[in-house]
Amino acid sequence: MKTRTTRTSLAILLSAVMTALAACSGNSGGGSEPAPSTGGETQQTTDNKGAEAPAEQEPAKQEPLKISFMVPGFDPENLGYPDDDSIIIKTIEEYTNADLTMQFVPNSSYPDKMNITLASGELPTLMVTDPKNPSFINAARNGAFWEIGPYLKDYENLAQANPVVLNNTSIDGKLYGIYRARTLGRNGMTLNSDWMKNLGLEAPKTLDEFYNVMKAFSENDPDGNGKDDTYGIVITKWHGPWDIMQVWFGAPNKWGEDASGNLVPTHMTPEYREALKFFKKMYDEKLVNEDFAVMDSAVWNDPFVNGEVGVFVDVADNARRLDGSMQEKYGKRDESYTAVFQAPVGPKGHRDMPTSGYNGVIAISKSAVKTEEELKRVLTFLDQLNDVEMQMVLENGIEGRHYNMVDGFVVPIEDQEAGLKKERLSLNQMTMYIGPVIPTREQTAINVMIADVQKKNEEIIVGNPAEPLVSEVYAQKGQQLDNIINDARIQYIVGQIDDAGLDAAIDLWLSTGGQDYIDEINKLYKASK
Repeated sequence: MKTRTTRTSLAILLSAVMTALAACSGNSGGGSEPAPSTGGETQQTTDNKGAEAPAEQEPAKQEPLKISFMVPGFDPENLGYPDDDSIIIKTIEEYTNADLTMQFVPNSSYPDKMNITLASGELPTLMVTDPKNPSFINAARNGAFWEIGPYLKDYENLAQANPVVLNNTSIDGKLYGIYRARTLGRNGMTLNSDWMKNLGLEAPKTLDEFYNVMKAFSENDPDGNGKDDTYGIVITKWHGPWDIMQVWFGAPNKWGEDASGNLVPTHMTPEYREALKFFKKMYDEKLVNEDFAVMDSAVWNDPFVNGEVGVFVDVADNARRLDGSMQEKYGKRDESYTAVFQAPVGPKGHRDMPTSGYNGVIAISKSAVKTEEELKRVLTFLDQLNDVEMQMVLENGIEGRHYNMVDGFVVPIEDQEAGLKKERLSLNQMTMYIGPVIPTREQTAINVMIADVQKKNEEIIVGNPAEPLVSEVYAQKGQQLDNIINDARIQYIVGQIDDAGLDAAIDLWLSTGGQDYIDEINKLYKASK
């Protein structure tokens, strides 16, 4: 059984870390004191004569486990990512007995970097990856990553992983990574609450009302400055919002059953084409930013925060981040600058696209982890990251430094300087949220709205029936096939092709391997039943 670090010993550990950091910065004339063992301090005892008895000798501590960890990075304020001497990284190292080297890759370029890294064969110990990425599938099948399924039961937190999500992330029934859990009904529609009040608008309940809100935000001077300087919705080259909104129109979530029970890809359904006509109308009427096809997702929040746009379709909890940035920019107030709602009702009823229960997996490479003994130590490290203490550090930072606990809720410390923000930036990308549940943030108005949306979404989410299926065709040609359809969608929206051009793109998709993909997915689907 592994040793647990209590909150008390974690506080002692943090004190030791800060002392060590101060010594390293030259503030101490002598060497720093050794960090106390996470097992607790050894007590001195005395005999009847008052002489001190020798302290019990502690067992020799293992050498720190060297771990390199590649994660996607999010740096909207251009602060830079945490240095190796970040107090949070040092705290993780002390807690887990690890020597940690972080590699942050901007999220917008992460897929490309992941493919390059996989092709190189020189892999970090751990890397966040999409388990359905064709390059990863090929690498896993060729022995580049450890299969970890049989080991999970031996670890207190990892043993609590959701079987459904494990199935969704599997390849040929095998697990090559620990999933990073996400709320299934996580998506929402965030609006600028001040603009809604200024224009007397209610939450859009239907697609027509959603269109009317975007139209009003674009044309009715929602900020009251007398200038034509606002528009409806902001979208980047990441295609998530288009995927989410086309489900509102009744299109399947990637794959759906036809009348015969066969699976068809979403882009071959009439509902998909109806959604594209709506998207084209948005573009033609300048309700969406014209540069959406090239805009970097790293700066996605900026137009909303800067008062240029009023609609944001993404995960509901981004409403909290947007509000936080606006609180800093425009001044603190009890009322939120944002409001978040469920998807509008479409022609096939109330529908929304869920997450698959995860956002990537953390895979363990065989090039860096050579033996089963090393693998077990790495799994222990990942298991420890799911302890309450580590989840709190990764998600919120250091208590008293980055946040305070008030009435059982996490309350971020306001007006943090750039250096404090940088210390924890993107380290939450290491979290898996498997096992114990950590305290939530304070119940502000926007947090209550987010929780309400996510809870209600559980009743309207549309699953992807092909989620756990692994296609050989897609592993070989998936990127090429996806590019054909994604490029055609953009070209249709901006008016470079019409319906005939879209048909031609779908024919190209079919002849490039799409028909083989459909045939294989249906064979796998029937076998899975």
